[in-house]
Amino acid sequence: MNAPLFRDPMYDGAADPVLIWNRDEQSWWMIYTNRRATQEGQKFGWVYGTDLGVASSADDGATWLYRGTLEGLETEWGRNTFWAPEIIWNEGLYHMFVTYVFGVPKDWSGKALIRHYTSPNLISWQFESTLDISEHNVIDACVYRLPNGVFRMWFKERNHTYAADSVDLYNWKRIGPVITDVKHEGPNVFHFKGYYWLIIDEWMGQGVYRSADLEHWERQGRILDQPGTREEDGTIANHADVVVQGEQAYIFYFTHPGRMNGFDDGSYSCRRSSIQVARLDVLDGMLTCDRNEDFQLKLLPES
Repeated sequence: MNAPLFRDPMYDGAADPVLIWNRDEQSWWMIYTNRRATQEGQKFGWVYGTDLGVASSADDGATWLYRGTLEGLETEWGRNTFWAPEIIWNEGLYHMFVTYVFGVPKDWSGKALIRHYTSPNLISWQFESTLDISEHNVIDACVYRLPNGVFRMWFKERNHTYAADSVDLYNWKRIGPVITDVKHEGPNVFHFKGYYWLIIDEWMGQGVYRSADLEHWERQGRILDQPGTREEDGTIANHADVVVQGEQAYIFYFTHPGRMNGFDDGSYSCRRSSIQVARLDVLDGMLTCDRNEDFQLKLLPES
C-alpha cells in the first residue's frame, strides 16, 4: 500500500479526512480540512482560513488525485474557516456537517459551530442551517443511523464527546455527554464484526470504545499510538475516518511526519501533514490495527 496515501499539493496540510462514494463520477472522494501548512504568519493562523480540499480515486483507493476545493459554502463576506467535514448519503442527497469558525483567528479563540449543507452531487452545496445544539464551541461532527432509524450525531464539546439526535437530519435535539473519561476530539462511530465502535483522537493515538447498543460504551484502550515504520507514518495518528465494507475495514488518518518524538518548533516541517490508511481487525473482541502491515487497499463501489 502506498505510504503516504495522499499529500495536498497546494498547502501540504491535508487533515481530518472523510471518505464518500461519488455516485455521479462512480469514484471515491476524499474530502478534508485543507490546512495551510505552507502559510507563514502569527501563531496558529495557518489552521484557520481553511477550505475543504477534494481528492478522488479512480483505482479503488490505491492512488489519489487532487481536484480542488469545495465552493459555495460561504454565506457571509470574507475569509472564514471550515474544518473536519462529515458527509453521509440519504434519500438522494449528500448531507455535510462541517465545523465553521468566523474569520481567521491567530490562536484558539475562535467561535466554532457546526453547519449543515446538502448537495445532490458533492459539488453544488446548499446551506441549510447552523445547528443549535450547544452554547459552547462544538466541532468534529460524526453521524450514524441508529437501528431504530434515528440519526445520532457525536461531536466534541469542551474536550469531550456529546451527542444529539434527529429523525430527519435537519432538526436536532441535544441528548448530552457520551465520553467524558479523557480529553479528546474527533469522535467516529462505525459497526464492524459484530460490535459498534467509537474512536476518539486523544492526541496520543486513537482511543477505542465498544458497544452492543450504541448507548453504553466500554473502554478498549488505544490504537495507532505507537510510531509506524512506513514513510511519513512515524508519529501518532490524528483525527480518523473509517470505511467498513463487509469483512474489511480501513482507517484513514493523518500524521505530522515532522513531529518525531513530540518535537514541534512550529516550522513548516512540523506543520505539514500526510494522509495514511491502515487495515482494522477484531481479535478476541478487541479492535486491532497493525499500521505496518503490507496490504492492498480495495474500496468497493457503493449503491
